[in-house]
Amino acid sequence: MFDADLEIATERLTLRPFGPQDAERVRAVVDARVQFLPPGAPSQKSGVKPWLDTGVHELQRSGQGVHLAMTDADGRIVGAISLFKTSWNAGTTEVGYGVHPLYRGRGFAPEAVRALTAYVFERTDLRRIDLTANLDNAASLRVAEKAGFTREGVLRRAVLEDDGPHDLAMFGLLRGDSRTGGREVFPQDELTTTRLLLRRFTERDIPDLTATAADELTQLRTTVPRDYTEEHGRIFALVISEEQRHSGEGVVWAVEERDTGRFVLSIDLKQTDWVNRTTEVGYMTAPWARGNGYAAEAVLAVARWIFGRHGFRRLQLRAAVSNTASQRVAEKAGFTREGIARNGGHGEDLAVYSLIPSDLE
Repeated sequence: MFDADLEIATERLTLRPFGPQDAERVRAVVDARVQFLPPGAPSQKSGVKPWLDTGVHELQRSGQGVHLAMTDADGRIVGAISLFKTSWNAGTTEVGYGVHPLYRGRGFAPEAVRALTAYVFERTDLRRIDLTANLDNAASLRVAEKAGFTREGVLRRAVLEDDGPHDLAMFGLLRGDSRTGGREVFPQDELTTTRLLLRRFTERDIPDLTATAADELTQLRTTVPRDYTEEHGRIFALVISEEQRHSGEGVVWAVEERDTGRFVLSIDLKQTDWVNRTTEVGYMTAPWARGNGYAAEAVLAVARWIFGRHGFRRLQLRAAVSNTASQRVAEKAGFTREGIARNGGHGEDLAVYSLIPSDLE
């Protein structure tokens, strides 16, 4: 079983067992109805003392895991982290975590997860650590990624919460894994322009994404599924887009107007060649946002990002020769037309454009 006196120090945190000295802090958390403590934590202040005396330690005594407090340099409890579902015979365990709302956004969760997983592989014979996160919980997904976990799949509608069922992203970390599981992948960075914000898709984008993909012109100019439904949109926004990034294939952004917050287009990188540092950009503009130059603005932001931050050498754009609007996007963004790829896509001739770093100098 895990050591009852387990204590791990990181750059900013100490991970240690809960104890009687935490009574005042835990009572304050319970009184404020803040949710970040481990499963089984009391919901009433009267339950704090028995929980700290025995309840929080039952997992460790059973040999199936351990609950630890995350404390900062001043000794304040800023979060909690646990190992659970440990199978010593199979060599597996699972990690979970929570951070006090006042301390979120400071990187405490990935720092704690990295430290605890390092301890597991250094001090035990366990060979695998699981991590699950709701697919629409962008912050928790980022924790898994920053801690070096590899995304392995999605369990559809696997958890039921107050607002209904949620998909569950499955991550795994094996002894000896590199930070990205041996693959290069794009980070899901947010990008901004004068008018736009490029960000990860969320549940709230699904209705506008569906309307965009089901639009008559979109259906004519793209290969999105016919009879496009919100289920198609949900799968693309929350599953396919994430899989595209985790596979190393590329990255997908939802684009919103900064003034209104409304979805105006999607943009993605695909067919990425990490060895030669080349990739291709594609986009799909909402019917209510056409004619504003948003696609060219977003494409140029992505180009500057991959050239400046990731050292890419070429960004390709292809558009059907009959799609003059898409070709204007390439021209406004400064791409050079290189030629025609005959029958380049779904039986159509495609105009091929490229942008290289020196084009932006």
